[in-house]
Amino acid sequence: MWNMLRRNTSLCLLFFMFLCSCSSVTASVSYDSKAIIINGERRILFSGSIHYPRSTPEMWSDLIEKAKDGGLDVIQTYVFWNGHEPSPGNFYFEGRYDLVQFIKLVKQAGLYVHLRIGPYVCAEWNFGGFPVWLKFIPGISFRTDNEPFKVAMERFTKKIVNMMKTEELFESQGGPIILAQIENEFGPMEYELGPPARAYTEFAAEMAVGLGTGVPWIMCKQDDAPDPIINTCNGFYCDWFSPNKAYKPKMWTEAWTGWFTEFGGPVPYRPVEDLAFSVAKFLQTGGSFINYYMYHGGTNFGRTAGGPFIATSYDYDAPIDEYGLPRQPKWGHLKDLHRAIKLCEPALVSGEPTVLSLGNNQEAHVFKYKSGGCAAFLANYNSEYFAKVAFGEMHYNLPPWSISILPDCKHTVFNTARVGSQRSEMKMVPLDGGFSWKSYNEEPVPYDDNSNTVIGLLEQINITRDASDYLWYSTDVKIDPDEAFLKNEQYPVLTVLSAGHALHVFLNGQLSGKQGTVYGSLENHKLTFISSVKLIAGINKISLLSIAVGLPNSGPHFETWNAGVLGPVMLNGLNEGRRDLSWQKWSYKIGLEGEILSLHSLSGSSSVEWVQGSFVAQKQPLTWYKTTFDLTDGSDPLALDMSSMGKGQVWINEQSIGRYWPAYKASGTCGSCSYTGTYDEKKCLSNCGDASQRWYHVPRSWLNPSGNLLVIFEEWGGDPNGISLVSRTVDSICADIFELQPTLLSYQRQVSGTINRPLRPKAHLRCSPGQKISSIKFASFGTPQGVCGSFKEGSCHAHKSYDAFEKVENSHENVSLCSHIPFFIIESS
Repeated sequence: MWNMLRRNTSLCLLFFMFLCSCSSVTASVSYDSKAIIINGERRILFSGSIHYPRSTPEMWSDLIEKAKDGGLDVIQTYVFWNGHEPSPGNFYFEGRYDLVQFIKLVKQAGLYVHLRIGPYVCAEWNFGGFPVWLKFIPGISFRTDNEPFKVAMERFTKKIVNMMKTEELFESQGGPIILAQIENEFGPMEYELGPPARAYTEFAAEMAVGLGTGVPWIMCKQDDAPDPIINTCNGFYCDWFSPNKAYKPKMWTEAWTGWFTEFGGPVPYRPVEDLAFSVAKFLQTGGSFINYYMYHGGTNFGRTAGGPFIATSYDYDAPIDEYGLPRQPKWGHLKDLHRAIKLCEPALVSGEPTVLSLGNNQEAHVFKYKSGGCAAFLANYNSEYFAKVAFGEMHYNLPPWSISILPDCKHTVFNTARVGSQRSEMKMVPLDGGFSWKSYNEEPVPYDDNSNTVIGLLEQINITRDASDYLWYSTDVKIDPDEAFLKNEQYPVLTVLSAGHALHVFLNGQLSGKQGTVYGSLENHKLTFISSVKLIAGINKISLLSIAVGLPNSGPHFETWNAGVLGPVMLNGLNEGRRDLSWQKWSYKIGLEGEILSLHSLSGSSSVEWVQGSFVAQKQPLTWYKTTFDLTDGSDPLALDMSSMGKGQVWINEQSIGRYWPAYKASGTCGSCSYTGTYDEKKCLSNCGDASQRWYHVPRSWLNPSGNLLVIFEEWGGDPNGISLVSRTVDSICADIFELQPTLLSYQRQVSGTINRPLRPKAHLRCSPGQKISSIKFASFGTPQGVCGSFKEGSCHAHKSYDAFEKVENSHENVSLCSHIPFFIIESS
């Protein structure tokens, strides 16, 4: 049995110190066909997307340090135009939008920056990052050869570039910015829009290069990017990609680490084995720059989520989770990959690889040093079977769908399918004490001086200009006493067609039965309300509350996009047959009464009379809730468990956490997911049948030791007594130990000339700061079954497995001790 186990297992990866690059005071950045060149040196660069508005300034330093510790060289971010210029000429660069401070923190950490100015960003961000006021510039047509748009776009781009120059943040000035991006994924739009879009591409490229930043510019997903701009790839895999000129480097600006979550959809995730495989495959085919999108996804605070129907969480299954904690093993396995690649860097930037066939689905990519020596990538593309291959004078066992990295063409230091880093299982722990709620009911909108009355139905964005998610449409319906339905109770049917995204229908101040609410989805924004309505003789008031769930973020002709009740609105079943209500008088009111009164603020919440105790409304639509609470000591990230609520928005201390919608259950097919085989966003899913998002991140920096004001607006009707504040913490940590060939650390000893002592397999386990290991819960050398947190012995098990770790546990040697957190150490194939 022992021989069998030794043949089928591999040695764990050991950690070593990684020297990252730092920006110099005087520098130059250029490129050739091999790589980006910094100060005359070709570099293999690992980058990660961290969007400054999707976290808080208090989180930035820690996120950047975790990225650096994970082996990154570069931080990439978009620039969010609508956040920086909320109204024409009025700029904002404070708080979460302090772009300069964010970049300076990256420089302070010794990392570079890739600044994606755009200024279109897509990014599942509201209106793709465009300010909505742009839509109302006379004669404008977005992202094409249109003078009003080009003027506005160039003005903002220059604003950002000049700000960076003033702060001396480009690498040519001694700053950290080594790359800039103009436009974003415009190639598909150019193909659809034709020659005017091609002219716009030329304009954008010429304008950007003319700004004199001293660093290269890129255009992603833009095959015809004009010289000298570099065209780059975005996707789950980019090994197939080649730049449009032979003298440009092969760059991957968005290596998708997962996918976004939509309300009503399951939560996608991507196995790290496949992500590492895709990165290694890109590098073995000549790639030199990889950016993980996202490395930290963060949170769509406020009303920043676009789509529409994009969830408030933008976690993206990233190596650093929404709360700022490393996602293990994704973070650790990629860190090990980056170490292995850095050992190969001199060979990778020296020349083209030689490709050798090792079998039907196996091959080697061999890179030669100019000064001698080589590095090799051994690939097994078979998605089902291990492969034993001969390379050089040795044989290698390659797991399915994997690539082994050999920095000296002999010793395997990393395999993409062998995960040696720890696995962490997280849990959400309710904090002691509940909330004592007060409520205030918002009445369906009356006609008043704040209402505008016109004939016909108006489009929502044109009226609200996105100042609120909410727009009221109200009209009167006169019913004669001789209507037949008043006697036979065969009530008329109301039909409302809307361009989205959600709709509440009120009749005479009451939600129109169980079918009074309808909503669309990311795939189909449009919706239709059809229901019988219990009209009475005389005047009936129909009030439609149209609700936006973020404006679209991608596609052509932004200026033409619409939302709201566009009609027709019809009544069927009257004596006259059908009555079209679309062209009678309608009154409009932007937003809610509670928004106008600022009920989410300390001063505004005191402007109305709240009820409390047994009078607190439950499961009632259009209800505001508030409470105050104190914060207990601790450092774990916090969230609100909103599972008992329907749909609405939430604020803490006047800061908007964002939209919540736990009542929208995830539809889809979830189940086990193999890392092997081609990945797409629908392959690996979780949360089917449950809320798409249950927990909502509460940044600790937004809280006070006492007297925190929590305000919720509930649209549908939920039970606030089920809301709780929870902390996110580690539940279990696990590690696999493999026996195989020399590890990274033993290889480093060889190349550094130190004594290469025999090494035993090791597992490196680490918990959150301030915690200690309490016990070793499970250990097995053999074939254990299960997953982290629920392992059990398999058919083959060494009964003294635990003994190897008991001494470590009792002596507390060579291990970071954590409290109240059991962990598992697994030795398995």
